[in-house]
Amino acid sequence: MALDKKWIVREPGNPALVRQLSSELGVDQTLANLLVQRNIKSQSEARSFLRPQLDQLHDPFLMKDMDKAVERLNWALNKSEKILIYGDYDVDGTTAVTLVYTFLRRYGEDNLDYYIPNRYTEGYGVSYKGIDWAHENGFSLIIALDCGIKAVEKVKYAKERGIDFIICDHHLPDEHLPEAIAVLDPKRNDCSYPFDDLSGCGVGFKFMQAFSKTKGIPFEEILPLLDLLAVSIASDLVSITGENRVLAYFGLKQLNLSPRKGLLSIIKLAGLEKHMITVDDIVFKIGPRINAAGRMESGKTAVDLLTSRSDVDAKTIGDTINTHNNDRKNEDRKITLEASEMAALVRNFSEKRSTVVYNPDWHKGVLGIVASRLVETFYKPTIVLCRSNGLITGSARSIPGFDLYEAIEHTSDLLENFGGHMYAAGLTLKEENFDKFCEKFEAFVANKITNEILTPVINIDSFLDFKQITPRFFNVLKQFQPFGPGNLSPVFISERVYDNGNGRKVGSESGHLKLELIQEDDFHRHISAIAFNRSEHFEHLKSGNPVDICYSIAENYYRGIANLQLRVRDIKLIEDTI
Repeated sequence: MALDKKWIVREPGNPALVRQLSSELGVDQTLANLLVQRNIKSQSEARSFLRPQLDQLHDPFLMKDMDKAVERLNWALNKSEKILIYGDYDVDGTTAVTLVYTFLRRYGEDNLDYYIPNRYTEGYGVSYKGIDWAHENGFSLIIALDCGIKAVEKVKYAKERGIDFIICDHHLPDEHLPEAIAVLDPKRNDCSYPFDDLSGCGVGFKFMQAFSKTKGIPFEEILPLLDLLAVSIASDLVSITGENRVLAYFGLKQLNLSPRKGLLSIIKLAGLEKHMITVDDIVFKIGPRINAAGRMESGKTAVDLLTSRSDVDAKTIGDTINTHNNDRKNEDRKITLEASEMAALVRNFSEKRSTVVYNPDWHKGVLGIVASRLVETFYKPTIVLCRSNGLITGSARSIPGFDLYEAIEHTSDLLENFGGHMYAAGLTLKEENFDKFCEKFEAFVANKITNEILTPVINIDSFLDFKQITPRFFNVLKQFQPFGPGNLSPVFISERVYDNGNGRKVGSESGHLKLELIQEDDFHRHISAIAFNRSEHFEHLKSGNPVDICYSIAENYYRGIANLQLRVRDIKLIEDTI
């Protein structure tokens, strides 16, 4: 049974501006209103938004330390130094390593290699083991991607062993930065780069863009790297606004028209080869497969795939990663079921404001996914824990409006280690502190969280009548893509709609609804819709009763043919009949 949700309709844009944009652009006023709600106030701004251009990208040398990074890389290449490309084991890290390694191997591969730390034996970020490996194998320069901004002691350790660091990160820095040759991070307080929400892969791309400029390499030669960047931006959930929007737009073009062999292998395994791939496809189908390598075995396998140059290698490694992903899904399903049952058995669980579950035998690699699923089910700040290396460790996820990091920081006296941000975090503690931690965490959450925060909300952009959903309307709406944080797919309300009698339950457990919807004032026009996890409304709709729906509009691909489809977010019943 889905949780009851509160629908909140956004204030419409300035009516005069909406009418003006509608007239100047020749679009429906609802579409013009969506533009104004996105703070677009002129015809030129609208055209820039709807048709991104590569000349909207910023000069990479505006980033603090970029000149130092390029100078050190040039020096290393000229002196034939051994360079190690080092990155995190998630999608952002592995795509970033692939991007930089792929570009630099044009200068020869004898002095170039990559390193991905093991999630279980080394943990996140720069590791002493990785530095020791670099030292033992004669590397004198490490380019760290999607990590390193807090590795003060480890960079010092490397320096003592004759290894320099160039750090390319996008996480918030501490007060003191590592003593690296260059620290590229647009979130540095002293960095005036115009856009500060690049992914880790995005920072790596800007580094290669700057390096290319000094070498006189045409920008067109780095464009093939953008398929990796699109995967990174979508998977790491950075905002798809500003420079990211341009990079994601052209990255999706590259991904659809000419993806690298490794990505093509994943596209085929995900059944997307006949689709126009979107951000959602990356988030739900491509990214999880890349992530599965690091979750179930080693993130290095993902880089091996993404850097592969032969169809045979790409297929072989892709099949291995797909197996890891299937294993991940099995573990995910099993642990989610166990965790849900465990949570429901907690004394007075319905009264508690948080969910904390622990099983020493759970697989560490899927705990973040399980925590997210429990948030969807119970809609509370959630922590899922297992035992690893003699300690309790795990992942935490929050709900909109509640600062999870602050809650965990409040319990820091009971923790061995923790890190993260407002909505996602990781933590480690001794087993003897577990009960005290649960009590202290719940008390803090209960004191801070409000009933309003605990009510799921759907933010809606506009009311819409079915008669407005014309091919032209949808063609303009598609130009709002790519969708993602900061530019979410518009959500509409249509009132008093009915199923035309052909609706049915679908899905492995008949949990979804496949509908053909009509609206009260136009019974001759019907629109296909899918409503995930809403099968409880089937009998009401089958009996010919009206409902109000909120939904987004998308394309559904079936046997390579695209059709317009409403993706229903929620249904509210109207208790009367036709």
